[in-house]
Amino acid sequence: MFTLRPMQPADWESVRDIYLEGIATQNATFEQSAPDWEKWDQGHLQACRLVAESAGEVLGWVALSAYSGRPVYRGVAWVAVYIAASARGQGIGRSLLTELIAESERQGIWTLQAGVFPENTPSVELFTRHEFRVVGTRERIGCMNGRWRDVLLLERRSAVAGV
Repeated sequence: MFTLRPMQPADWESVRDIYLEGIATQNATFEQSAPDWEKWDQGHLQACRLVAESAGEVLGWVALSAYSGRPVYRGVAWVAVYIAASARGQGIGRSLLTELIAESERQGIWTLQAGVFPENTPSVELFTRHEFRVVGTRERIGCMNGRWRDVLLLERRSAVAGV
């Protein structure tokens, strides 16, 4: 069993370790390394940062990044979801994303976006189960380790925020 709670700066080491596990798969992000806390903190919204925890151990996390600094896009954010390798398949991602969506709507965010490698089937399925839809494929958008990769662009529009 796990609980969800707001992410705290003290969680960074665990959050970073989980992020590094995702990076190591070469199927979760184009990033090749994890930033330090200050850079990560500056790049993510203060609201809508959650962790799943069991017995004091962080099992997964979600956070939002601003889509743009322009005021007209204040209600649009990018979603990041990462689950520890040892905790995958336990419904943690589903719970975190469900709560993230609810909190994002309370914060007035009307559009959530995610970029997912098409080969990352569990992530694509997670997002589509939460009413994200594929709005396009960014073909050969980045070259990672000598391999060109496509990225699916997924989007979820709120029925309540921003209307």
